[in-house]
Amino acid sequence: MASPPTHPYFAPRYVMAAVAVSLGGLLNGYDTGSIGAITHMSQFTESLGQLSATMLGITVSIIMLTGTLPSVFAGHFADKFGRITAIIPGAVLFGVGALVQCLAKSLGQFIAGRAIAGFGQGIFLSNISVYICEIAPLRHRGALTGLPQFMATAGVCAGYFTCYGTVNIQSDMAWRLPYILQCTFSAILAWSCLLLPDSPRWLILHGRQAEARRVLDRLDLDVAEAERDFLMSTEQTMPSLSPWQSFSLLFRRGYRARTILALFILGMVQLSGIDAIVYYAPILFEQAGLSSDSASFLASGLSSILMLAISVPAFLLADKWGRRTSAISGGIALASCMFLMGSLYAAGVVHPYGVARWFVIIAVFVFGLTYCATWGIVGKIYASEIQPAHTRAAANCVAMGLCFGTNFLVAILTPILLEASAFGAYFLFGSLALGTVAVLAVYMPETRGRSLESIQEAFHRPTALSSLANIVRPLGFGTRRRAHQIPREPAAGEEVEMDPHDATEAVAASAVSVETMHRSLRLDVAV
Repeated sequence: MASPPTHPYFAPRYVMAAVAVSLGGLLNGYDTGSIGAITHMSQFTESLGQLSATMLGITVSIIMLTGTLPSVFAGHFADKFGRITAIIPGAVLFGVGALVQCLAKSLGQFIAGRAIAGFGQGIFLSNISVYICEIAPLRHRGALTGLPQFMATAGVCAGYFTCYGTVNIQSDMAWRLPYILQCTFSAILAWSCLLLPDSPRWLILHGRQAEARRVLDRLDLDVAEAERDFLMSTEQTMPSLSPWQSFSLLFRRGYRARTILALFILGMVQLSGIDAIVYYAPILFEQAGLSSDSASFLASGLSSILMLAISVPAFLLADKWGRRTSAISGGIALASCMFLMGSLYAAGVVHPYGVARWFVIIAVFVFGLTYCATWGIVGKIYASEIQPAHTRAAANCVAMGLCFGTNFLVAILTPILLEASAFGAYFLFGSLALGTVAVLAVYMPETRGRSLESIQEAFHRPTALSSLANIVRPLGFGTRRRAHQIPREPAAGEEVEMDPHDATEAVAASAVSVETMHRSLRLDVAV
């Protein structure tokens, strides 16, 4: 095997490229960490008025609502024009939205700015993970693909402490200053993307093999590994599909299972309640007995520091821990924290005095730490790496659109639920996390240590459910359905385990031919 390429910098250029585009994760986290603290400031209330629980939920969550639709179709844009090309306009729009929020003189203007920022975030956020996933070497793919989530956690921490530092400014600059920083980060992200090459895998899909080889050298990537995994691929180049055709392709046989799994994982990761913790941490700590603004802000900041600290080993060890083990064990711990807090509030033992409030505060910390060490890292890595190359951007962006939608629900409902019941929200999020664990235990194949191309063979192996069907069918059940199936061919979506198989067979079997699918889609549209 060829020796790794030398590089004249402190790190390989593919690492530098991953860090540069991961500024998008920092932007996402910074807004998440600062908006709850900003709306909690008296200076904000004096400038834009007092917010009811419903209006607070709308103000905080509108950025996710407007990010949903562009995220669904951002994958088509990235497939057609390139991963990097799709990130740039999103970064610019986010910066414009941050500027509008910074200059807002009324609540309506402030919400409009958040809506614009959400539209931009919907365009760039999911394509960042796809780009990094496609340029990362196999041995570092988990750590590098998890980098945007690590940067998001760092952004949450930075957002909290920016607000903790500005809360004592006796003017509206206390809440406007964080948006000046967001404008700066957006400009840096857009400028960085102008200097970066596109993904070599995307170039191969578009028949630009010579350019892909130049990019491999430019990013200090191992050519031998690239030749083994995708440079020598016989897969046809990607045909031109309309946005609707790209979307429909994701749910056709051969692709459906991976799409639904990515949708489920990214959606349920958010429904665990993490956004309730990071958006409304000052409110949660105040409810638990930390009444002063400075105390609740400081507790929120300490929570974000601990979340960032635990993210460091989780990020560095992402390729040492199994994706499946991390997701299942993390889900059990998250559900346990939510059930503990809900039970304490339901029992009526949480007061501004006594030991129960400290159990709640510690449980909030443990929840955030567990999420950052497990679901926060593994969710986006897994959703990106299980997709075939020609649907990776589209599927990941649709899943991110669902993620934005669930974020919106959590952000808008949490203050309403907390106002209506001190414990209902905790039991709801705990039940959703536990249900997610049950589903992942049955349907989630392991992907650690596999190339993106060889991962696809996992989705062409029968599961326990299909084996049970083969036992039941001789008894007379399912005969009519069997008559319409090709013998011995497992349906897409019936796959769980990843046993060693020949990688060539796996790639050949990974999905229906793109060109064949293109013809099928044209026929469907014509009909």
